[in-house]
Amino acid sequence: MAPGVKSDLDDIQHAGTRKQADAALAMFSEKYGAKYPKGVTCLIKDQEAMLAFFDFPAEHWGHLRTSNPIESVFATVRHRTVRTKGALSQKTAKLMVFTLIQAASKKWLRLKGRNQLPKVIEGTQFNDGVEATDDAENRAA
Repeated sequence: MAPGVKSDLDDIQHAGTRKQADAALAMFSEKYGAKYPKGVTCLIKDQEAMLAFFDFPAEHWGHLRTSNPIESVFATVRHRTVRTKGALSQKTAKLMVFTLIQAASKKWLRLKGRNQLPKVIEGTQFNDGVEATDDAENRAA
């Protein structure tokens, strides 16, 4: 990978607003489109999904941009199940996996901005991490 590609990808993912992220993606596409056409095509095709975190509270962005919590849980389970070398029945394997996940959950960090969860569940709109307010409400107040 060419030097600077990772940095340019980080500029897209860690932009402050969707507009800045779109501009960073356009710059990335222009800069690396000739050398990495399949990668750039994939990024452009999946642009909406990749930048969907802008539609959630800014406090949640760090959690949404990583798959580490999922990977950490399954790494623990995989590590233990490999060590048992098939000595388990299907029933005991399920019980062991359940117990391992319960034990791992005690070390999970709380979600930042968890007070925003009810708004997310209700379908409140967020623009660039900030709750969108209706102009009619602003005029009435």
